[in-house]
Amino acid sequence: MDSFDHILNWTLKVGSHPFPGPDGGTCINEAAIVAAGFAYQPVRTVEEMPDCFSRPICRLAMQLNDQASDEERQQLLPFVTRLACADTPEIEHRRAAYIEARLPYPFTFQAGLAVLEAALAIGRQADVLGLDTVKTRMGTVQSQAMTAPSAPGSPLLSKLMSWFGAAKQTEFAG
Repeated sequence: MDSFDHILNWTLKVGSHPFPGPDGGTCINEAAIVAAGFAYQPVRTVEEMPDCFSRPICRLAMQLNDQASDEERQQLLPFVTRLACADTPEIEHRRAAYIEARLPYPFTFQAGLAVLEAALAIGRQADVLGLDTVKTRMGTVQSQAMTAPSAPGSPLLSKLMSWFGAAKQTEFAG
């Protein structure tokens, strides 16, 4: 698992993202969706996650992701493949209760990481994915990010052009 982040070449960032950049550039939950084989989608709330993802686990992962420093956030990469572990309502309730009881407030990133690890041990475990599978899935999304701006008529290219056009007009206005 130590080399997981180097193999993936994916960068976790704070908040939700319309589309990942060439370095990844997503939150942990968005990266987890791609790693699980789903099409990329931005995630603003855990309710937007596919049904196979544990809501209490993803909620904690999102909280850790968004409150971490850039350096700390990268420690979440090994958890990307473990969030698709939804279980029965009873197990999901046990996970939520465990997290609520064990997560100190305020909490350090390391304390939150320990609670995440322990909560993941409750109930069903995510299917084990080979690193090659994850690398291929993540790489596909990254390559789409690298080619998207150059595609004529792409919404991303149009948005970039409008930003730069607006910046030019403002620059010459003075």
